This record gives sequence, C-alpha cells and structure tokens, in this order.
Amino acid sequence: MSRKATIIKKRKVYDNKFQSAIVGKFINYLMLNGKKSIAEKIAYSSIYNVGIHFKTKALDSFEKAIQYTKPLVELRSRRVGGSTYQIPVEVKPERQIFKSLKWIIDASRKRKSGNTMIDKLTAELIDANNKTGTAFKKKEETHKMAEANKAFAHFKY
Repeated sequence: MSRKATIIKKRKVYDNKFQSAIVGKFINYLMLNGKKSIAEKIAYSSIYNVGIHFKTKALDSFEKAIQYTKPLVELRSRRVGGSTYQIPVEVKPERQIFKSLKWIIDASRKRKSGNTMIDKLTAELIDANNKTGTAFKKKEETHKMAEANKAFAHFKY
C-alpha cells in the first residue's frame, strides 16, 4: 500500500466569455493583487486583438499560441554520487499548459514595446503564433538543453 495520500484534483475554473478552462487559468495567472476584473479586461482584449490580426476565431488563435509554446521536455536536477546532473524528463500535460502560460505572461511583462499590458500581451501572442518571440525561444532553449543532456537520461528517478 502506498504511503502517499491520494491527490484530489481541484475543479476547473472556467472564464465567463469563452467558457474555457485554459482562458480561466490564463486570467488567474495574469492577475496581480487580486484584481481579477482588470486581468479579465487585459486577457479578453488581447485575445480579441490576436483574433482580429489573424482573421480567425479569437480562441483558436490563442490556443494555437499556447500549443506552439508548450514544452515537451524539461530538465530536473538530480544529485548522484556527489555531483548534480540535469536530467531531461517528459512534461505532464497540465504542467505544459502552466509553463506555456507563465512564459507568455512573463515575456509580455518584460517587453519594452507597447504602452499598455494589452499591447504587450497581444504582441507576444502574435509572436507565439508566428513561432517567434521570447516565450517560443524559451521553449526552444529548453528543448536544446534537454537534447544536450540526453546522456544523463539513465539517471531518471
């Protein structure tokens, strides 16, 4: 019998406009200091702007941007015999979405172009759709590092 407790999954948070769990998570990750209404305004405006830019449904272009920035592998540190190795590990689907959303939000916050957060987030989502931009580069960098450390894969947990 396992000593670990069973994990109870939290119920999904859906947003009001699209009834999508991913957009609900995105709004919550974007939110600062509990100001959800401002985060909703920023998220919906930028998703709408991306939809207009690509002349598609807003939610489809947003999901495509997330799809392009999802990491398939990540590096985990593992201490073996006094030295630490970076071991490539496959990423679970929930964590893929989390990392993708976080990278997009962090990249848009660090952007210098654009006056408002709506402009910055729109630009980052457009860049993610075009397979450019900071969030996409972060994914590519993670994959390159995992490829370089593939020799240590036999140290998996």
